[in-house]
Amino acid sequence: MSEPPERSELAEHRCGYVAIVGRPNVGKSTLLNRLVGQKLSITSKKAQTTRHRILGVLSRPDAQLLFIDSPGYQTRSMGALNRVLNRTAQQVAADADVVVMVCDASGWTAGDKTMAALLPAGRPLFLAVNKIDSVADKARVGQLIAQATADRDFDEVIPISAQTGHQVELLADLCARRLPLGESMLEGDALTDRSERFLGTELIREKLFRLLGDELPYESTVVIEKFEELPNLRRVFATIIVAREVHKPMILGAGGERIKRIASEARVDLEKMFGTKVYLELFVKVRGGWADNETSLRAYGYE
Repeated sequence: MSEPPERSELAEHRCGYVAIVGRPNVGKSTLLNRLVGQKLSITSKKAQTTRHRILGVLSRPDAQLLFIDSPGYQTRSMGALNRVLNRTAQQVAADADVVVMVCDASGWTAGDKTMAALLPAGRPLFLAVNKIDSVADKARVGQLIAQATADRDFDEVIPISAQTGHQVELLADLCARRLPLGESMLEGDALTDRSERFLGTELIREKLFRLLGDELPYESTVVIEKFEELPNLRRVFATIIVAREVHKPMILGAGGERIKRIASEARVDLEKMFGTKVYLELFVKVRGGWADNETSLRAYGYE
């Protein structure tokens, strides 16, 4: 394992893209948020919470790191939605200067092996073994690393905890050392290239995932129909899309109690993110088969 590079090794400024890839629920979004010090990518215990490419920027005197969170690579169901998400994950890795594959410290799985085999050659490839704080028997981590490195040649293997921050700065330093020389691509205070409208959509979807948990239909998404930026106020009108009529009552809850709670919790987070008051209205609509049609997926913002 490498030691943190001395900043003198980065005397010339470096800039480039770092892809964060891996299976669902290994902590990719938590890692992105920890790296940039800001909540940009939504998180929940439900698989494939992240469905879009999310850029997070870390600007330092010696380097600008453009981290890209990606959807979890799905090896089971291959419907249109999963095909699109897998394409996005592979494209994020293909376009990056450095690739960080994240796995769960509880064990190296067949899905991890499949993901590792798909990653492109010819660029630095790191393995971030996440959630090591949750593994009491550290010998298991050693066994995981032995299995992983037998399946794929990694340039660096770094045990981390995205939750606590353990060795996350080391990971950033190692990534910076491998980036190409170049000036910053974005302003020094930039955190992402995504709009308030997009971030608002994601925060609402996070509340939907967290408050419904396993009850949430997989074929559901959020679309912002109207987003108004006024002095000291954002007015947001969003629709939760579901695929079947029977899903609608799950979102609404008895007497509309559940959708009110989703809206209330989302509004609190939106106000924190935007730094202003937010008026939020949520609606639910049924769009049968939207997740099985790539034209519909593109219309709802899936790349």
